[in-house]
This record gives sequence, C-alpha cells and structure tokens, in this order.
Amino acid sequence: MIVSASYRTDIPAFYAAWFVNRFRAGFAKVVNPYGRQVSSVPLRAGVDGFVFWTRNAEPFLPALAEVRAAGIPFIVHYTVTGYPRALETSVVEAARAVDTIRRLAGAYGPRAVVWRYDPIVFSSLTPEGFHRDGFARLADALAGAVDECVTSFANIYRKTARNLAAAARAHGFTWWDPPADVKRALAADLAALAAERGLRLTVCSQEAYTVDGTDGAACVDARRLEDVARLWGAPRPVRAKLKGNRPGCLCFESRDIGEYDTCPHGCTYCYAVNSRPLARRRFHAHDPAGEFLFSPNESTGAAG
Repeated sequence: MIVSASYRTDIPAFYAAWFVNRFRAGFAKVVNPYGRQVSSVPLRAGVDGFVFWTRNAEPFLPALAEVRAAGIPFIVHYTVTGYPRALETSVVEAARAVDTIRRLAGAYGPRAVVWRYDPIVFSSLTPEGFHRDGFARLADALAGAVDECVTSFANIYRKTARNLAAAARAHGFTWWDPPADVKRALAADLAALAAERGLRLTVCSQEAYTVDGTDGAACVDARRLEDVARLWGAPRPVRAKLKGNRPGCLCFESRDIGEYDTCPHGCTYCYAVNSRPLARRRFHAHDPAGEFLFSPNESTGAAG
C-alpha cells in the first residue's frame, strides 16, 4: 500500500510533529471527506512507500530521516512557483525552497524528489511571459537535483474563482482563464525549456495539454518508489495497482491521510481550501498528539 501525505493539505510544512507521532504509533485515523466515514490507515506495517506533498519540507527533515531509517521509500513532491505574495501569501521564498530540494536530493537521491510547477495561474501579475521566464530560472537552479517537473493549469472551480476574485480586489490585479490553445502553447514552451536542462515535463490529469515533449504525470508512482528503494540499496516491490483519482490521472492507488481546509499557506488558487479563515482556525485547533490530523469531534471555532 502507498500512503499519500497529503494532496489535501501540507503535512510536511505544518503537521510534522503529528506525522512523527502517528508514524511511531503505526497508524493514523482519517475521515473520508465525502461520506465522513472514519478509517484507520497503517503507517508502517504493510506500507510500501510514502508520497509527501509540500511547499516547505524544512520542518519535516527529521520525519524523513525517520522514515528512511525504517527502510520505507518515499517521494517528495515539492511545489515551487515563485509567484508574488498576492497569489501565495505565506509560502517560503523560491530560493529557499530550491536549496531544500537540493539538500533532499543530495541526501536521498534525485528520484526521491519531484519539482511541481503548478498550478499555472494566468493573471496580470503572472502572464505567459512570467511563466516562461520564471520556469526557466527555477529549472536552471534545480537542474541536476531533480529529473521531472509536474505541471498543470489551474482548475477554476467556484471556490477558486471566488478566492481569486477576492485577492484581485485586495491587491489590484486581474486574472483570467485563457483558451486551450494558449495553454497548449505554453506547455510546449515549458517542455522545451525543461528538456534543455535535462528535465522531463509531465502534465497532471489534463490530457488536453499533454502536448509533444510532455507526458502524463503519475504523481503517486510505484515505479519511482521502487527506483528510490533500489538506489538506497534495499530493493523492494511496491504492491499497488494503477488507479487514477479522476479522468486523465495516471497515479497508482494510495490512501491519503490529510484533511481539506487545514492548510494555512493562503494560496489564492488552492483547490483544497474552501475558506482561508477556516483553514487557519483548524490549524490552530490541531492536536499533534491526536490520532486524527483534525478530529471530527473538534470545534472549528478556535481563534485564528
């Protein structure tokens, strides 16, 4: 079984102590975000690998060392975009994130880290030229440390449009969702920039933008986990079947231990946060000693 931690929130950045406690206990309790059923997810016995998702792995370095000592391979999906603060309120600076990625690659190998440049947001602060120039600078800085960059274009859900509109009013910018041909052209340009630097560009769950020079992304990738284990000198099979979460998804089956509306990063385009005030309240109400990341019995009214 592969455990995902987590595409619903940033566990490495904000909940490292909780993860370490649960890893030592050997399980975590999880609430299904749709039916609200409670289940227990193993974190040691029967776990073939972990996939971690973050914008700041610095607080999580001791946790990664502990997972490595247990001999369980992992992949860190590390998002770095370099967007302005109007879009990303409190993420760490891009240069600092790049340094951490290079540190992780040095410690665990380049197969253990995947750079994510996503989602791509079009705005007066981040037009097409911004993405080409910014992507090239980041790819230059990360060349040799990673071998893949995952990208995608922002899905403009109702909550995404609402949060982007609020940020635009507050910070005086405009945003838009361009036609498919503009996205395909940009994807092709980014793929070429990546290839020039020895990187492979993959597109996450968006077949319409998987143009020449790109591949579909398998973010939860059993094959990469097996590569990591082999490079660590402890090869092991990863027993997971291909089972995407949505159309176009090429991920292997996994269990996610996160909870929506718990990430306080404040990214205006985030699909995992419906309400930023709620996410801050839940973060402050979090109990690192609890079995749940956020217990279904806890109040969401804590001061934020």
